Amino acid sequence: MHVETIIAGFGGQGILMAGQLLAEAGMLSGQQVTWVPSYGPEMRGGVANCAVILADDPIGSPVVGEPDVVIAMNRPSMEKFSTLVRPGGVVIINSSIMENTIERHDVRVVEVPCNAIADELGSPRVATIVALGAFLEATKALEPSAIVEALRHVLPARRHNLIPLNEQALERGAAVARGERALVATQG
Repeated sequence: MHVETIIAGFGGQGILMAGQLLAEAGMLSGQQVTWVPSYGPEMRGGVANCAVILADDPIGSPVVGEPDVVIAMNRPSMEKFSTLVRPGGVVIINSSIMENTIERHDVRVVEVPCNAIADELGSPRVATIVALGAFLEATKALEPSAIVEALRHVLPARRHNLIPLNEQALERGAAVARGERALVATQG
């Protein structure tokens, strides 16, 4: 297995954290991993992206020029990175804030209403985790339990109470990638 991914969006959307979680989960699963963060000088509100490679064999270079997967959390990211995806790859877009305008027919586009699902779960901060759930389902690169374990390593102990919410976000994103209904009324 060898999956090269770019996660991109605005600063403040949890882009770098999502990449860090993916990398940590890969390491915990015994994979070879690289994680290269990149962000504009503006930070929050500016452009942020990271490249993550998960592989069974040693990784020759951390540079991702032709990713297998792009997770685009905003339109500028979709426009910039969707053109780089290798034929047969996957583009996951946050359909809550943009329409699919990708004109390529050689990639699979997975539209996930990340913000709407996060809002329904009660925390806008998990939108990128919803996208990670779709990534896990679309690629089968890692088990969702690996991301949950990575949360235990990455989040400070005082934030471990958020892990169940993140698990729900992962599952909801995976459900959308499986083609299940995106929004389900919450039970109360």
